[in-house]
Amino acid sequence: MRKPVILAAALAFGTLGLAACGETAEQPAAEAPEGVAGMTVTDARLVLPAVAGNPAAVYFELAYDGDRSFALSRVDVEGAESAEFHEYGEWSGKMQMMPMLPLPVKKGDKVSFAPGGKHVMAMKLSPEVKEGGTVEVTLTVSGGDKHSFPAEVRAAGSER
Repeated sequence: MRKPVILAAALAFGTLGLAACGETAEQPAAEAPEGVAGMTVTDARLVLPAVAGNPAAVYFELAYDGDRSFALSRVDVEGAESAEFHEYGEWSGKMQMMPMLPLPVKKGDKVSFAPGGKHVMAMKLSPEVKEGGTVEVTLTVSGGDKHSFPAEVRAAGSER
C-alpha cells in the first residue's frame, strides 16, 4: 500500500513541475551584435571570371578603428562553393598568386583588397550569380566573430 502512495505523490509533484514551466515567460535568446565593432568595408565588388568555371575575384577596402586586434582567418562568399584569401608573392624569382596567411589587423589599419594585391578568390560559383546582382561576403576573424557585407557583381573585364 505504501508503494502506490509514493507513486501518486511523485506523479503529483511531477505534474506541478510541468505546470510551473508553462507559467514562466520564455526569455528571448541574447543575440550577439552583428559584425565586428569598428570594422568598415567599402567598395566591395565581385568580378566574374572571363572563362566560365574559373574563380571569381572579390575586392574591397577594409578599415578598422576598434579596440581589439584580431586576424582575418576565413572568408565565405554567397554562391561560391569555397573562397580563400590570396595575395601575390615571389617564389623562385617569379611573382605568383598564393593563399594568404591569416592577416593581423589592429586599430587604425586600412587594408586594400585590390587587383594585383590581396584579394578573395571565389571558386565554383553558382550560375545564379550574375552581373548586376549582389552576393554576401562574410569575413571570420580570430575568435570566431563574423562581419558580412554585400558585394556588387560585375562582369569580367569591367572596371575592377
